Amino acid sequence: MTLTCPSPARRQRPVLLIVGCGDVGMRVARLLRGRWRVLAMTSSPARCAELRAVGAVPLVADLDAPATLQRAAGLADAVLHLAPPPLAGRSDPRTRHLLQALARRGGARCIVYGSTTGVYGDCAGARFDETRAVAPATDRAWRRVDAEQRLRWHGRRFGTRVSILRIPGIYAGDRPGGHPRERLARGTPVLAGEDDVFTNHIHADDLARACIAALHHGLPQRVVHASDDTEMKMGDYFDLAAGLCGLPKPPRISRAQAKEQLSPMLLSFMSESRRLDNTRLKRELKLRLRYPTVETGLLA
Repeated sequence: MTLTCPSPARRQRPVLLIVGCGDVGMRVARLLRGRWRVLAMTSSPARCAELRAVGAVPLVADLDAPATLQRAAGLADAVLHLAPPPLAGRSDPRTRHLLQALARRGGARCIVYGSTTGVYGDCAGARFDETRAVAPATDRAWRRVDAEQRLRWHGRRFGTRVSILRIPGIYAGDRPGGHPRERLARGTPVLAGEDDVFTNHIHADDLARACIAALHHGLPQRVVHASDDTEMKMGDYFDLAAGLCGLPKPPRISRAQAKEQLSPMLLSFMSESRRLDNTRLKRELKLRLRYPTVETGLLA
């Protein structure tokens, strides 16, 4: 029998623990205000007032300090894990610490984890669903694969329903650094058409709604692409944004020129091309995208 998170219809105000309550976590807290009791873990006491303002109860704890996690781990029916791994290595000790704390306190009924589509590596522009094998090409992606594997093992071992959302580029006009206008204003070049890559996107509001949908409808140990319907190359995305913002289109350069002019981090994003099938997002999580294309989202 499938374990499910308690819903407001079955129990008044189920308890959600948000781990990594940044921009998306704050959007989730606002959406759930009054429907769920939301606990927000933060390592910074200075953020407590900000978290209370969106209706969350702040819990000061640190994923890098396992002893601080015990109280938080025993309070929640469900966990939304949005905290990033550390910046180095191929494993994610933060997720390991969280799962150890949950296991000692009896676990949560369900966990939703925000992973990344970078776990696939370069797919040469192929369109695919969640059954494709991972092929991480960077340590950053390997850390996410490690976290996913730990979470799925935990789900099987403790009967926890784990939903893994593989997330592409997140954007929103009110998201810090989340609108292409900043990059356009800097004049950062994009690849010429013959060298360009397919990228995928999700509006931050739709991602928050996808997190909530996974709490209610996610299947056990299931991966879901949290992506919109757009199939567009990176340069075309920035060209579109430039037109909507009334800014000049970015200059186009060859891949060889990009290797000389751009940072290794930016180059890594320009080296992976894929198109994501989001059928599970809409059929299994029953999510109707508010911004199904980047054009609708940028216009909003």
